[in-house]
Amino acid sequence: MAPAPARAIAVALLMFTCCGLALAADKAPIKWMKAHATFYGGADAAGTMGGACGYDNLYAEGYGTRTAALSSGLFNDGASCGQCYNIACDRKRADPAFCKPGVTVTITATNLCPPNNALHNDNSGWCNLPRQHFDMAQPAWEKISVYEGGIIPVMYQRVPCVKKGGVRLRIVGHDYFNLVILMNVAAAGSIKSMDVKSSDSNDWLPMSRNWGAYWQCGGFLTGKMLSFRVTDTVGQTIVFNNIMPVGWKFGQTFASKLQFK
Repeated sequence: MAPAPARAIAVALLMFTCCGLALAADKAPIKWMKAHATFYGGADAAGTMGGACGYDNLYAEGYGTRTAALSSGLFNDGASCGQCYNIACDRKRADPAFCKPGVTVTITATNLCPPNNALHNDNSGWCNLPRQHFDMAQPAWEKISVYEGGIIPVMYQRVPCVKKGGVRLRIVGHDYFNLVILMNVAAAGSIKSMDVKSSDSNDWLPMSRNWGAYWQCGGFLTGKMLSFRVTDTVGQTIVFNNIMPVGWKFGQTFASKLQFK
């Protein structure tokens, strides 16, 4: 067995090496993936309002026109709602006339591009499994391509979301059926888990994903002061203490000063 000082030095070197590897992994470039893209919604993106994630008016909620509907292979039953992607036209695979060189656009996932199983996935069934496909809002599309492009091969990478201000929470539903959606979520953009606690209890009640970006919880919470404990898909947790005051009403939105980083 090595002397104690030698063992200590060996352990220190091992820790340094492991830390260095972890830091290197953190700084590793995000891999670009292949996909295809189309566009929808009109020149003002008015046709993109609403959507499967449940954000409703994308202008009012701060998402604007840099959005996209994801194919089922990317949408993940709504778990990808709110995530951000950097997209570029793939000049190696696309007609050069349809690509704007050296340009990328960052979009937020706000909708589902539904599959059409009556069509082959190489002949108009662009959003069929297992394809990776972005149906982009037209203004976002026109950052990287031209209207005449129709459908183009693209490269994409998941990137952190950059948002202004804090997370916002909206509650809808009715007594014993509470639906809550988080909007304007930075960093990961998407939510892994969510719990709720009323002011008359010390217990956190787990919520489950209902559809899109909505989370649900049973129990009678109507009008009670509510707190929420939220964990995003990279593991960061924020507690929104007493964000919904006594007497809140279904349909209200509450803005916080807290944000994921």
